[in-house]
Amino acid sequence: MRVIVVGGGVVGTMHAWQAVQRGHEVVQIEREAEARGASLRNFGQIWVSGRAGGEELDTALRARELWERIGAEVPGLGFRAIGSLTPVRGARERAVAEAAVARPDAAARGYRLVTAAEAREINPALRGDFEAALWCERDAAVEPRTAQLHLRDALRACGRYTFLPGREVREVTGPGAVRDDHGDVHRGDAVVLATGAWLSGLVRELAPDLPVRRVRLQMMQTAPLGERLTTSVADADSFRYYPAYASPALDALNAEQEQAPVAAAHKMQLLMVQRLDGGLTIGDTHEYEHPFAFDTLEDPYEHLTGVVEAFLGRPLPKIRHRWAGVYAQCTDTSRVVHRQQLADGVWLVTGPGGRGMTCSPAIAETTANELGW
Repeated sequence: MRVIVVGGGVVGTMHAWQAVQRGHEVVQIEREAEARGASLRNFGQIWVSGRAGGEELDTALRARELWERIGAEVPGLGFRAIGSLTPVRGARERAVAEAAVARPDAAARGYRLVTAAEAREINPALRGDFEAALWCERDAAVEPRTAQLHLRDALRACGRYTFLPGREVREVTGPGAVRDDHGDVHRGDAVVLATGAWLSGLVRELAPDLPVRRVRLQMMQTAPLGERLTTSVADADSFRYYPAYASPALDALNAEQEQAPVAAAHKMQLLMVQRLDGGLTIGDTHEYEHPFAFDTLEDPYEHLTGVVEAFLGRPLPKIRHRWAGVYAQCTDTSRVVHRQQLADGVWLVTGPGGRGMTCSPAIAETTANELGW
């Protein structure tokens, strides 16, 4: 087959990977010189721990297997099976962690409630004040800013892959065919539009009632920490935003232990991963109302700095980068992704929300299976 993939982010690139792995020819089209959206502006976390049970968890676990397999073939991805720790303080936060460990799927996630001393054995950089921590052994990490580059290099080596940057697809011209803004028509047996948060233009024309919204977040990255952070780290505010932690214990936490005002105002949680250069990627906030502000705000960064320093028991290194990003999320958040046939031979795959980096290999595998690749 000949497959046309529109979109150079991680979801599009994983569709290209699946097609090439199955022996097909792929042309991947990207409107920018390089992907610049949520595929780069994220933590690089392969985040199994907070996923909803059922299809979402199954997808994340399958994607975790695929990331590890692909990482062995493409070392430049920087795949690390590092797990995650969520330190907790107080009885309410601990009760949510205990409820998570009691889930019937806790073993599949690698959940374990560990003491503070055990958490410091797992991650010696956590020298701050906390009582216990939720350990998730199945979480992992890759390098988001370079992953697509290394995947494309590996794809080119097969001889059946072409990357066409700087071209915006404007029109579906027939079954399995699209025209770009250079006037070139690209024909194949299947077209996959993996356009991320770009929901205007051709996507709006073909799917005007798309059940997908855009979400904006803020993040930052530090200079090298000077020591190894052996796991990803979250804080107990993350319990409020991930469906795996829904329980009466979480209801009690929400009712009796308020978030800091700035965290509540910006729908914040701490997620933190160390990059291969030693710097820390730290975030994040959530903003759902359009139009999004064009500037980044300092209060959320100051709050996150305080949370991180409390866990590390030391000052945070100098902040080198701050940025905002936007991702596409299904309005029915129980859905892993929105997959829709828009025309003969043309499919749209978008809206994984904050699951895009985690679940993209399995999302692409499902598309390939459903389309009979």
